[in-house]
Amino acid sequence: MALRFIGTTSDDGDCPTLYEIEGTDEILVQGDRETDPEHLVQLRDVKPTETFVRVPRSLLTRYAPKTEAPALAPFSSIAHMFREFRHTAWRLETRRGYASDRRSPKWARWQSGEDIAADPANAWRENVAEQTAAGKRFERVRLVDDPPTDGQRFLLASAPGNVAAGEDIRNLTRAHAERLRLPDYDFWLFDSRIVARFAFDEDDTTLGVYVTDDPAEVLAACQARDAAWHHAVPTQEFARQVASTV
Repeated sequence: MALRFIGTTSDDGDCPTLYEIEGTDEILVQGDRETDPEHLVQLRDVKPTETFVRVPRSLLTRYAPKTEAPALAPFSSIAHMFREFRHTAWRLETRRGYASDRRSPKWARWQSGEDIAADPANAWRENVAEQTAAGKRFERVRLVDDPPTDGQRFLLASAPGNVAAGEDIRNLTRAHAERLRLPDYDFWLFDSRIVARFAFDEDDTTLGVYVTDDPAEVLAACQARDAAWHHAVPTQEFARQVASTV
């Protein structure tokens, strides 16, 4: 089962850290092993398989989940949020490709060299234009490998259409994201208070979303947003950088 990084109070990549064990209601805690014999002798009901680690109280205060793990819900269950959010809808995209892109008619057109950025407005871009005209913000940061995958190059090619509709889409190299210790999963963050975290299968197909307003989850998403947004490069500039290296 996969681990999902929740948060850390370390600034240099060391422990302590919290992870969620996906598909369970368990949390994995990373920290320094407890070796003090005076402490170990006071522990109760210790099984041979158990070990013990030390973590600062601040790690649990900031990141330990305060609610039960959310159930997986269909993506359609959050469709209304893209119209009803009040201020910001922010997305982190971490994958090397998406099945929905590869299945799109635009994929074959892009592979044949067609300009896919100037396509007529669709329902998504029409809603973006409507919401941004009302003063709301649609923003994304997309992670990009070196060299970019086909899926990432497709998104770079199609992004200008979304930007023209009102989205602010920026890009960040995966290496930089790893240095910033950004999450390795996709999510939407609505109004800095609701997180919709994606679940994918091994073929990059969206299985659904985990929707939560748990304070620890929201805090981690807000911190990731602030770090990513500070370092990310606007799409047009990033595309020029990629083109100059090809």
